[in-house]
Formats: sequence, C-alpha cells, structure tokens
Amino acid sequence: MTAATQPIAPQNESERLRARAVWMYYGDGLTQNEIAKQLGINRVMVVRLLADARRRNEVRITISSTLSELARMEQELERKFGIGRVILAPNADPGANPIPVIAAAAGSYLSQEIKSGTTIGVGWGRTLYATLPFITANAIENLQVISLLGGIAAARRYNPAEFAWRFAELFQAEGYLIPAPAVVDSPETRRALLDRCGLAAIFQMADKMDMALISVGDIASLTTSYRTGYLTEEERQSLVDAGAVGDVLYNFIGADGQVVDHEINKRVIATELSQIRNTPNRILVSGGKEKITAIRAALHGLSPTVLISDEQTGMALLKDGRNFTAPQPA
Repeated sequence: MTAATQPIAPQNESERLRARAVWMYYGDGLTQNEIAKQLGINRVMVVRLLADARRRNEVRITISSTLSELARMEQELERKFGIGRVILAPNADPGANPIPVIAAAAGSYLSQEIKSGTTIGVGWGRTLYATLPFITANAIENLQVISLLGGIAAARRYNPAEFAWRFAELFQAEGYLIPAPAVVDSPETRRALLDRCGLAAIFQMADKMDMALISVGDIASLTTSYRTGYLTEEERQSLVDAGAVGDVLYNFIGADGQVVDHEINKRVIATELSQIRNTPNRILVSGGKEKITAIRAALHGLSPTVLISDEQTGMALLKDGRNFTAPQPA
C-alpha cells in the first residue's frame, strides 16, 4: 500500500506531525516504533496519527499532495544539512513574496515552543518583524529576551530594538536592549562601548541563551542592512570583493559560513556567531530566491537546529548537489 493526502498544506503542528508520520510509514517504510523514536512520541500516538490520516481520507493510493510533498522536502533538507527540524510554508508561486507565509509558519512554531524559564536572543529584519502578528500573546514567567544587535537609527519598523521590544511585550518578558548603534566608526569605539558602557554584560548573557531566533540578509541586493544608511554602496562592494555573500546580525559571512576578513566586521556591535553556534536551540527564519546563497552559507556556518522557510526556497536548497559538513561548536 502507498499513501496520498488531500491537496492541502499543514496549518498547525498536529497536521504537520500527522503528515510526517504518514510519509515515514508509507513513503519511507519505517516501522511504527522507528517513527515514534524519530518524532519523539510514543507508539500509541503514531498509531493514532495513522488512523486519523485514514479517517480523514488522507491515505489512498499515492503520495501526490502539497502536504505530503512538503513533508518529503522537509525530511530531505533535514538529512542533507543535518538540521533537526525543517518547516516549509506552502508557496507554489515562484514569483510570490515568501515573507507572509514564512512569518505565519514561524509565528505558529514560536507560539508553541517558547516556555517559562527560557532566555531567548533575537535578531532582526523584515521576516522576523512579520512574525509578530502570528505569535499568540501569552504571559510567560521567567522569560528573558535579549536583542543580539545594536540599534539602527535610520530604520523604524525593522529596527532590532523595536523587534526585540515588541517580541518581549507579547510574552510580558524581561527585555534587554543594546543602547548603541549596530555599526560604529572604528574598532576602538567598539571596544570602548563594550568595556566602559556596560554593553559587555548584555553580550555575556548570550553565553547562557537557550534559544536564538535569527534571520539572514543577502548582500547581492539592497536589503534591510543596506537601506539603513550605515553602509555605503562602496562598502557593500568591498564586502563582496572580500567574499561576503550575506550577513547574520551584521556579521558578514562568506559562502563557507565563516566571518570574512573585513574591517566592517570589527566595527559591529552584535553577538558573535560563535555564541550563536553554542546556543542549544538555533532557529533560522529566512527565505527568498535572492537569499539562497546567503541561507546556504548560514546553514554551513551556524548549523541551525530549526529552519523555517518556504516551499520555493526549500526546492532551491535541494537543487544544490554539494556535500554538506556541519561545523563543530566553538
């Protein structure tokens, strides 16, 4: 017997879990015990998921729907890049803006995953900002939210401080912002701010984060980072010449995911990528055809535990036939 699903995409975690169980059982041929182990649930739950799929007429002859195709792509990406969990939002139109569907998927995931006693560091950008309406507001005790990047004076809506504050407000959490620009004029100014103005203490909190929520910027086009006025076109081009393909928290990285040797990286007031790599839960939320190279680099450099993207980005990442080796924690 093989399996099929109705032509709908999973809208919540229960549907997504059911789709994965169906694919593993009918597509990959795994036993119920093997599925239970991989999904972190018990065998009784697997039996119920499969029975529910049959009751809903999602199991027929072949696997041909969007739901099952997304489940298959998610599992292929998990295997290829060594990611613990991949969530792809449905997006059948290659020309569509992927941010709304990615934001909806990320908001749903975060609403269920953020727990009491967690310290979470957050990045910035259009995609992360768009998740806010999709996150269920809920007072959570002993939750700390840390902005991982200095502020952007020329940007209001996508300012790192604005996002961190709004995010913390949703959960009535303690928020810790960085009262400094994201990029300063010299390495000496950066050191002075860290050593003399108390900023080092905030960054030290990043060493104890339970979760990091980050996105990726690409360098080939004028995205959020370059519209703010901190970097000139000449500086952007010099980063490209140095091998940069994108940035994570204004840390400009090459195709291998490592920070490029460029003086701008020495002027950034942001959490170092080594701290992100050592965070137990690393959630990367990003997508779009212009970001494929940057996302691939971030997967190499950060080895996220969760990737939340869209269908078109997932297909593009799978087309790359190169081998992937996850970096070792610092």
